[in-house]
Amino acid sequence: MAFLRVLLTILGAFLLVAGSFFALQGAGVIMWPEESFMLANRDWVTYGIIIALAGAAVLLLGRKLR
Repeated sequence: MAFLRVLLTILGAFLLVAGSFFALQGAGVIMWPEESFMLANRDWVTYGIIIALAGAAVLLLGRKLR
C-alpha cells in the first residue's frame, strides 16, 4: 500500500504542475517554448485547469491512503 501511496502522490503532483503550466501557457503568461501550439490559446486554460484539478484529486487520494 505504501508503494501505491507514493505512486499516486508523484502522479498527482506531476499532473498538478503540468496542468498549471498548460493553463499559464494558454493564458499567455508563459510564452515558452516559442514553437508551442498552446501559447495564448484560451482552450488550454480550460484544459490546464481540468488537468490541475485532476492532479490535486489524485494527490489528495494518495495522501489519504494508509
